[in-house]
Amino acid sequence: MLSITMEEEQEPNLIKHGSKENHNKTMHMHTPNPNPSSQTIMRLASLAISFNVRLKSSDMPVHMQEHALHHTRLLFPLHPPSPKPTNTHIARALKKEFDTKYGLAWHCVIGKSFGSFVSHTSGGFIYFSIDSLSVLLFKTEVHLVEQPPF
Repeated sequence: MLSITMEEEQEPNLIKHGSKENHNKTMHMHTPNPNPSSQTIMRLASLAISFNVRLKSSDMPVHMQEHALHHTRLLFPLHPPSPKPTNTHIARALKKEFDTKYGLAWHCVIGKSFGSFVSHTSGGFIYFSIDSLSVLLFKTEVHLVEQPPF
C-alpha cells in the first residue's frame, strides 16, 4: 500500500506526515514497503498531474487511489457547455462506484470548504482536491445487528 501526502505552508497541520523541512509542496511517501517502486510513484504522480488533482493524504492501495482519481475526473464534463454536476451528484456517484467495486460502507464528502475528523478502516481513506473542489472518500466497518437494542 502506498500513501502520498502533499502539503503546503497555508494548510493546517492536521494531516501532516513528516518533518517541517522541505515543507512547501513536498510529497511524503508512506508505505509498509520501505522501497516502493519508483514506477508506481511516478505513475500515480503523472495521473494526478494530468487530472489537475492535488493528492493531499491517502491510506489506500495505489490501484484504488488511481480508481478514485480517474472516476472522479470522469464525472466532470470536458466541455464548458455541458452542465456541471452538483457536488451531491459527484459524491453519490463516487460512493456508489466504491460500494460496488470494493464493498459497502463508503462515504464521500465534496465541497469547496469543510472540516472533517473521521474514523476509517485501514486502507480505505483518500483526501484530494480536483479543480476547486476537495474530495474526502473513506470506508467504515459495518456490523449487522441481529436484534434491535431494547
